[in-house]
Amino acid sequence: MAGLATSFGSGAMTNSINEILGAELLFLIGTNTTEAHPVIGYKMKQAKRKGAKLIVVDPRRTELAAEADYWLQIKPGTDIPLLNAIMHVIIKEDLYDKKFIEERTENFEALKQTVEKYTPEYASELCGVPAEDIYAVARLYAKTDKAGIFYTLGITEHVCGTNNVMSIANLAMLTGHIGRESTGVNPLRGQNNVQGACDMGALPNVYPGYQKVTDPAVREKFEKAWGVSLPAEVGLMIPEMFDRANSGEIKAMYILGENPVLTDPNANHIKSGLEKLEFLVVHELFLTETAQYADVVLPAASFAETDGTFTNTERRVQRVRKAIEPIPGRTNWQTIMEMSTRMGYPMHYNSAEEIFNEMASLTPSYQGMSYARIDKNGLQWPCPTPDHPGTKYLHAAAFTRGKGLFQGIDHIPPAELPDEEYPFLLSTGRILFHYNVTTPYSAGINSIWNEEYAEVNPDDASRLGVTTGDKVKVTSRRGEVTTKVQVTDRVPPGVIWMSFHYTESPTNVLTSAAVDPITKTGEYKVCAVKVEKLN
Repeated sequence: MAGLATSFGSGAMTNSINEILGAELLFLIGTNTTEAHPVIGYKMKQAKRKGAKLIVVDPRRTELAAEADYWLQIKPGTDIPLLNAIMHVIIKEDLYDKKFIEERTENFEALKQTVEKYTPEYASELCGVPAEDIYAVARLYAKTDKAGIFYTLGITEHVCGTNNVMSIANLAMLTGHIGRESTGVNPLRGQNNVQGACDMGALPNVYPGYQKVTDPAVREKFEKAWGVSLPAEVGLMIPEMFDRANSGEIKAMYILGENPVLTDPNANHIKSGLEKLEFLVVHELFLTETAQYADVVLPAASFAETDGTFTNTERRVQRVRKAIEPIPGRTNWQTIMEMSTRMGYPMHYNSAEEIFNEMASLTPSYQGMSYARIDKNGLQWPCPTPDHPGTKYLHAAAFTRGKGLFQGIDHIPPAELPDEEYPFLLSTGRILFHYNVTTPYSAGINSIWNEEYAEVNPDDASRLGVTTGDKVKVTSRRGEVTTKVQVTDRVPPGVIWMSFHYTESPTNVLTSAAVDPITKTGEYKVCAVKVEKLN
């Protein structure tokens, strides 16, 4: 995985969206694409109609699972045993790409040794997928020339999220399904400019373009450009910030465009952290659940009120143009610039383009970009020179580190599983009608789907004595919510599924405080709850 670190570390697709139409096989794991990424989901449906095979790994029967050639209804949190078993079959049956492995990778023996014990029969016991399906999927993926893997938060929102991604990278390298058109490892970003935010350095360990803050040469370059001395230490991830807010070590926060009270796991911990701050600034469009804790709310400008760029999930940098003048009288960058100036670091930019040009001059992967070049269709990074056409797919000739590094990865169970007191497994996700968390602010969306319906299997509903529309109380070790239920066989017995879009049913009061030790991403996909019918 280390060989693919640049693309996976930044969460970017190795390949392009339109390459889906040329794929012969689409392997979807941990992604409900038609609801969370509907444009890409439609491309996948087009590919299926053109004859592409479709493999879907998901505990829940999604729209694409219903269309799949193979739907592997996995137990939540057991992706690694499944992937290891697929690789076990590919190695045992001599289906792996020996030439690719010899020329482009290293540490193959470590992978081979680790997956040896993950027979399909053994993995089936752990993940609940029939062994014969594991054999069939392994053979199909290995023997198909143009096969791409697609994943999203169903892979990363686990305590082993990083290892899940590394396991996917192992599988792609094992079969040589990387560095070519209509193949690759393709994480789909959760929101429209998550990729752009990460590219710009909105991570505590990097400057723009994933240049490490711990690298003295990189730090010196930015110190010279900005005229300041910069710290050599990696900053804090969001969960660490709230831990330190709760302990009193962090006294103040400035939150721009985030609503952690509704969207972050273990929401009561978030609320208590905000309450303990001495000063909280929230820069927002609406008086969100988080903004209600603020000492000062700064009015934000939306995408329609500002010029700039968004970078989408295929690494394409695109122009954003304001449709109206900013209602607050200034854009977000102008507000930040003015605050910085008043706090002692003068900023004097005249336009979003000027800011972009400075960033591109300091960022190798963006260095060849300008507003003129991205005006119509955008460009995909890396684009290192003004005459470079952009990069359609990554790793064509070599990986970032040279050779791709296989890693032997064992199963890591979820931090919390059902037990006698909390017998249900709760998993969470999004629904099509609510892009992320929009419910209170859009009358149109609210009119379509205005409240939570927790999905409950008919067998469980019968035992609980509930039918669709009944209200239940869902309780975890961290909190409780009330919600209506929808009785459906989309979820297996023992599992309930909820979205996190509704203020009245704030699902993240329930979710686990456990995080991936490397990325600090919360384990939204697995926690233990009990469900009780309300009269």
